Amino acid sequence: MSKKTVRVTQVRSTAGRLPKHKQCIAGLGLGHIGDSRELEDTPAVRGMIEKVRYLLVVEGLPSIKEERNA
Repeated sequence: MSKKTVRVTQVRSTAGRLPKHKQCIAGLGLGHIGDSRELEDTPAVRGMIEKVRYLLVVEGLPSIKEERNA
């Protein structure tokens, strides 16, 4: 069985953001606007994405509302 993945792309700068948000971006493997990564869909990755979602575009991750209705 193949593991689910999610693609994240940084679309906003981390300049002037909280240090913990900068750490989340680094933890996701991003660092500059336009950087993209294909990451395994785990609770830890989802938590980091949720914390800095205002800096990212996320593909392949259903919203929490969609999951609850399924």
